[in-house]
Amino acid sequence: MCTFLLSRARALACLLLLVFATAADATTVRVFYDVGWGNRITLRGNKAPFSWSTGVNATWSTGNAWTYTWANSVGDVELKPLINDAAWSVGANYKVKAGATVDIYPFFQARAGTLVKVNNFSSPQLGNTRTLRIYLPPSYSLNPLKRYPVLYMHDGQNLFEASTAFGGVEWRVDETANSLINNGQMDEVIVVGIDNGGSSRIYEYTPCCDPEYGGGGASVYERFILETVKPYIDQSYRTLPGNKNTALMGSSLGGLVSFYMGRRQPQVFSKLGALSSSFWWNDQMLPREVEAATTKVAVNIYIDAGTSSDGLPETTRMRDALVVDGYVQGSDLNYYVAQGAGHNESAWAARLHIPLTYLFPWQSTVY
Repeated sequence: MCTFLLSRARALACLLLLVFATAADATTVRVFYDVGWGNRITLRGNKAPFSWSTGVNATWSTGNAWTYTWANSVGDVELKPLINDAAWSVGANYKVKAGATVDIYPFFQARAGTLVKVNNFSSPQLGNTRTLRIYLPPSYSLNPLKRYPVLYMHDGQNLFEASTAFGGVEWRVDETANSLINNGQMDEVIVVGIDNGGSSRIYEYTPCCDPEYGGGGASVYERFILETVKPYIDQSYRTLPGNKNTALMGSSLGGLVSFYMGRRQPQVFSKLGALSSSFWWNDQMLPREVEAATTKVAVNIYIDAGTSSDGLPETTRMRDALVVDGYVQGSDLNYYVAQGAGHNESAWAARLHIPLTYLFPWQSTVY
């Protein structure tokens, strides 16, 4: 009897080892999408068991997850999901490394995102109100299973509408994001444009204190975003609230405060975009701080400047300081010189695609 039980235990152990080994040798894709009753998700790809001509059926499970698993020996694969093997997902191919489990949240109709405004949004920290302008990406209403990274941008009134933008020139954030997303160059993100405080803009966007312009309210504005804006956005919309999926971006003083906040709060923001930043502020306070730093901050950084009276020497000094700290161009640093560009909304709109695709490249979202 003891021998029989021992052999059964050994057999069970062997079976478990086989199951674990099989799982370890498997590559899996899970497609999250509610296709409706009677429909299905298929997958086409560039290597067997896939092909680009006929799809293989994924298996549905609770939560509208459609799963397909294959052997690691196939190697890395590029694929796309389809509905009923007829309607292709929007965007680029999905790259799946051998041995990985990849979650995909697709959508199947090329379309524009939507803009939502929250008027009279109160800031208890600053004692004033402003408008939040929130861009919801194309799939927001199409795939309720999906959650999104968030990009917080300053000078919100300049981002989406010419009627409110400085000089009547907007950044065209929504049009640029729509194009990049539908073409598969950028992941979908929620963009939160935070209007500036008008006459208090210099105070809100600057650390202390320039001898000519004063300022010094950046830490208070930072609290407004961390304690009021971000909690509201995370509670009201389907966000991915962790730092890996949260970014800041702005230009001029908005670039300065993005850089200031991003490096102070890496547990909240893992990436920042600082266009034509006012690094001259207070005798180049921020470049000097980075030059004196003894540790590297874990945040991906995009900085740029134009060649026409746009602060290029100060931005180059900042680039050099970051490189000394250990940042690597093309990896966690993207320094860009915009030839012929000046310090204005049209210049920032023209190159907005560069920081967007650097900060949120296709298939970079951490679910």
